[in-house]
Amino acid sequence: MRVRDLFDLSGRVSLVTGGSMGLGLQMAGALAEAGSAVAICARDLVRCRKAAEGISELNVETFAVRCDVSSKKEVRRMVSQTLERFGRIDVLVNSSGIAWAAPAERMRLGDWQKVIDVDLTGTFLCCQEVGKAMIKQGSGSIVNISSVLGSLGNRVIDSVPYSASKGGVDALTRDLAVKWAAHDIRVNAIAPGFFGTHMTKWVVENRGNAIRELTPMGRLGGEDDLKGAVVFLASDASSYITGQVIVVDGGYSIA
Repeated sequence: MRVRDLFDLSGRVSLVTGGSMGLGLQMAGALAEAGSAVAICARDLVRCRKAAEGISELNVETFAVRCDVSSKKEVRRMVSQTLERFGRIDVLVNSSGIAWAAPAERMRLGDWQKVIDVDLTGTFLCCQEVGKAMIKQGSGSIVNISSVLGSLGNRVIDSVPYSASKGGVDALTRDLAVKWAAHDIRVNAIAPGFFGTHMTKWVVENRGNAIRELTPMGRLGGEDDLKGAVVFLASDASSYITGQVIVVDGGYSIA
């Protein structure tokens, strides 16, 4: 295969959870630029449809579907609707996520559970349901979105459940990679550092300078910085890679 062909996603179908805004939208757009049809999932269907319409301008087929990934029933429906529309799912990107900030000693159990339900359990539920379809078709690539905070103590903000959930995502990624390799299903993760998104607005406004000082490259992640990683892991360019967590953080985790 020529290098360009290795990265070509033409004829494939990608499902991106949390794809209506932020990092999810950035990655959904990247997959579409590489030629993939894209199904976009989020809790806000209006926002999903708007994102799908924008991505369709890249001359790929798109589909908007509402889903709360913490609900097994809704995840099953999302996967069923996507399969009904496209007939297959070649790539799953689990980008849905929430965070909650509070000192660990005062963290309410309900707030802890909300984050775990979406960020970890939701990732598992989506892997489980899409994995069933990928096992039947005998191939697939799953890309879970973790965080550098899944393997580091957080020096910037108190968000223990977020860090714990992302550490769980890393472990889930490695274990599913072992379990499903026999079905030609690759399971990898991307661990972003600090990016400027709707979810990190307060952090950037109040801790942005500290983050830049702790990051060797001296800046936050930008609107194109996850594109290459997600296309690489979704495509044949990474056909011999599974169970890995690729860090995209400007050097934050090594400083």
